[in-house]
Amino acid sequence: MPVAIAEVPPIPASPGPPRKLWTRAECARLQAAGILDCAKLELVEGELISRMGKNRPHSNSVSLLRIWLTEIFGHLFVQQETPIDIAARDNESNEPEPDLIVLTRPFTVFQTDNPQPRDLRLVVEIADSTIAFDSSVKARLYARAGIADYWILDIGSRQMIVHRDPHEGRYLSVIAYGELETVSPLAAPEASLAVRLAFAG
Repeated sequence: MPVAIAEVPPIPASPGPPRKLWTRAECARLQAAGILDCAKLELVEGELISRMGKNRPHSNSVSLLRIWLTEIFGHLFVQQETPIDIAARDNESNEPEPDLIVLTRPFTVFQTDNPQPRDLRLVVEIADSTIAFDSSVKARLYARAGIADYWILDIGSRQMIVHRDPHEGRYLSVIAYGELETVSPLAAPEASLAVRLAFAG
């Protein structure tokens, strides 16, 4: 039976001394100068986060979910690890790259600009060691952007955590579906994913 999650995890404490917070403009200048390889980094709340070192269960689940989403929405509407824009007030210091997104328009229309929140039917993060971060920092970021359907596949607990009803920077509905249950995207309610099929073993 799906379980509603009442408590949102706190934002992880920032250990150590204060760190330099970056903007998208600064990152773009560093990349243009050849100092920074942004393809391996994700900018979230002003911090550069490594996207490297993903393990085999993570990679397998990304591939399995991408296959399923492509069958439902089509090849031109599903993308993996691509930057998106979020709420205007957050864009200066954020350029998240979710593991998977489902677009309202074919990805070929985005020649120079990132997809906007209104272009996103579904955002998916695959979490193993990042579950606290994805459930707190990223969930708040996506809620502030008004992203209506945000899923976290929690590999450690073998469940899908579905965030909906964004309101004033938080999701009012957060429900965990176990591996023996099914979940459907808001944009395709007739399509049901058995959560266990998002895991390779």
